[in-house]
Amino acid sequence: MSTPQIISSNKPAQTPITTTPDVTVETRPDGVAVLNIDVPGERMNILGESFFPAAQAALDEVEQNPAIKAAVIISGKPDSFIAGADINIIKSLQTVEEAAGVCRLGHSIMDRIAASKKPYVVAIHGVALGGGCELALACHARVLSDDPKTALGLPEVNLGVLPGFGGSQRLPRLIGVASALDMMLTGKHIYAYKARSLGLADEVVYKPILLQVAVKIALDLVKGLSPRKKKPWTWYLSPKGLQSLVLERNPFGRRLVLSQARKQVYAKTRGNYPAPEKIIEVVEYGMGVGMTEALNREIRRFAELAVTPQAKQLMNIYFGQTALKKESFAGPDVKPLPVRKLGILGGGLMGAGIAMVSLDKAGADVRIKDINDKGIRNSMKHAYEYYQDRVRKRILQPTEAAQRLNRFTGALDYSGFKSVDLVIEAVFEDLKLKRQMVSDIETLGNVKTVFATNTSSIPIKDIAQGAMRPERIIGMHYFSPVEKMPLLEIIRHSGTSDETIATAVAFGKQQGKTVIVVKDVPGFYINRILFPYINEAGYLAMEGVPIDAIDSALTNWGMPVGPFKLMDEVGLDVGVKVQHILAQAYGKRMQASEMVDKLIADQRLGKKVKKGFYDYKSGGRQVDASVYTLLGIKPDKSLPAQEIAERCMLPLLNEAALCLDEQVITSTRDGDIGTVFGIGFPPFRGGPFRYMDGLGAGAIVTRLKHYQQAFGERFQPAPNLEKMAQANGRFYKD
Repeated sequence: MSTPQIISSNKPAQTPITTTPDVTVETRPDGVAVLNIDVPGERMNILGESFFPAAQAALDEVEQNPAIKAAVIISGKPDSFIAGADINIIKSLQTVEEAAGVCRLGHSIMDRIAASKKPYVVAIHGVALGGGCELALACHARVLSDDPKTALGLPEVNLGVLPGFGGSQRLPRLIGVASALDMMLTGKHIYAYKARSLGLADEVVYKPILLQVAVKIALDLVKGLSPRKKKPWTWYLSPKGLQSLVLERNPFGRRLVLSQARKQVYAKTRGNYPAPEKIIEVVEYGMGVGMTEALNREIRRFAELAVTPQAKQLMNIYFGQTALKKESFAGPDVKPLPVRKLGILGGGLMGAGIAMVSLDKAGADVRIKDINDKGIRNSMKHAYEYYQDRVRKRILQPTEAAQRLNRFTGALDYSGFKSVDLVIEAVFEDLKLKRQMVSDIETLGNVKTVFATNTSSIPIKDIAQGAMRPERIIGMHYFSPVEKMPLLEIIRHSGTSDETIATAVAFGKQQGKTVIVVKDVPGFYINRILFPYINEAGYLAMEGVPIDAIDSALTNWGMPVGPFKLMDEVGLDVGVKVQHILAQAYGKRMQASEMVDKLIADQRLGKKVKKGFYDYKSGGRQVDASVYTLLGIKPDKSLPAQEIAERCMLPLLNEAALCLDEQVITSTRDGDIGTVFGIGFPPFRGGPFRYMDGLGAGAIVTRLKHYQQAFGERFQPAPNLEKMAQANGRFYKD
């Protein structure tokens, strides 16, 4: 690790003579030093070991050179500022003392910038996340490009820690406690115009003049002129102004904000994640003390969180997801076909959602076909409302939204489909219909068109049967709502070509999805492991355990919603089709209780018909008591929440082990990431394989056998689990 040479120049266009700099300094004739951050060998700047000495040397140059009046910090990367700190460093930390040392290293940079008598202005194009955002907060002014790529965020909570380079203290002082907590507790991205409205950015400008404007602001700061405009007294009569007076400008209001934040955090996390609670604590503490003491509290809490089991598992998820981004699942020499034009069959919510991520993130032209005008209109309305919301939130300019909408067209026939690169069908589960659609597309004559089915239950090989080009057929299983659910499960049948796999994977990534590829078996991977979990919840209810007690036990365990609430959301008619296929394929271990058939007969299909397990006259907050009468059960059996969770989760874990043994998934990593992003398996538990490693295979097998004696075949341990228990083995070697 070497400290890069820092170059000063009186020529604004001088080229630094260092060959691998992390930070270079060029001094302009007007006395503004431009600090250019460009970490070598990285697509995006990260704050790693080499950055810190380079940054210290750059700050020394600014401080010690009398020709320098002010400094502008900018990125040498074309489409990003700083993506954050090096997560490898954080994950490697073993002790609180080590973590505190890393934190102090970051503080030494940020504190020098914030305390400098020479003003620092940051010019941001692209993402400024984590430590990159904290660097911006330490500066005296912030200028952002208006590009849609430009965003600020503090996503540390998603890694189980809190902002550790001063962000937890500087952000609330800059934009207020409520807005700061919203950013830190969600990890959300704040785009340029929203950043300006919050006070997080001082200017938003076109990218070509970003540096020019930043330099001007730096020189104005030297003269004592602030870019921050003083708000007129009338602003305090507006809703935002009144909120500032009532909630931000007095300790009573801040206590109310913090109290509400704690309630919302607990409702969401059930106490399973320590980081959100610590974020609230350090913000509350910091607003009552001086900056030095507040920053010291931040260091202590960051260090404590960095070595927790929850943080380690969340970082495992991060690295697994990052590794998946590099996977093609088809070999390094296989090139995907470009997808410039996408065809979608079916104008329902699923089809419209696929259209949105394809327009918005993949940049494809989209042609959607439906059997009637209503389907087309609904899809277009969905797209229009989506982009109106993006404009309202200042994420897109109206002209940008209009350009994207212009790339979305519809038809009642196959006109325009001959030229599409990829077709995704998103119609109801009917094998005959799907085969007909394959035939229709193939008849158009484009031999390169890939046909993808969004089926959740029908084997891909059955859909490909009789096709002229079965090698071009693949499954692309999206999860609803498509715009929000991050997983895409791609299913290859035995005849799918590597080029088709590579094409589907590449396009899924362009849509912003986390992609796994699985074998073509009934239920694929996600549904196959989900249904034993749901089935066991049904058995518990039929034994007399209250439905809300079961849902509560599972949400307290960490699932986003309970199994019965999930069934109501998905729709029982949808679920029962998948369940029957699984029972036929896998026998008794997938056999559901008689509950579902009785509910279907009573037309209790869930939330969409306002009639399911929950009473939707009360907003879905309470169980519909008539369900118990229909099922002929008394909900009077009491079981410990831990036992309820164990009974439901063990079949899921066991099925995941079977899927690995049968090579339905290619690795434990794919199984964990798929389960976390597909069904909401608690990230802090790391996924089913990480979780089983934590408990030990022996403990899992012992509990499965305990329940097998009580309830039979559905709890029979997977053979590979039994072998692992005997050998005291693990799924992961690290």
